[in-house]
Amino acid sequence: MRRKPPKLYLKLRKAHGAFFEAWDAIGAATRQAGPLDERTIQLIQLSAAAAIRSEGAVHSHVRRALEAGAKPVEIRQALMAIAPTVGFPQVVAALSWAEDLLGKE
Repeated sequence: MRRKPPKLYLKLRKAHGAFFEAWDAIGAATRQAGPLDERTIQLIQLSAAAAIRSEGAVHSHVRRALEAGAKPVEIRQALMAIAPTVGFPQVVAALSWAEDLLGKE
């Protein structure tokens, strides 16, 4: 399911390579900081993306979660689990963004 990153991302990465390399290093360090596997990390990051209402980040983390082995039902549950914290409308919005990708599965 690996897709090419958005054009804007590629353009920014090309123009600001050092910044993006540093940012990638931070991401790698957080993944290596403890026992969580990549699937779990992506589900957590997906939930955070939903909490801040970032459609692009939800799309990105749905893709990454699927690539890490998450099943669509797990992605949906990760989003629904945050409803008591962030509210029902927020979760419905995130589920609709997730379905942009899951509906193609």
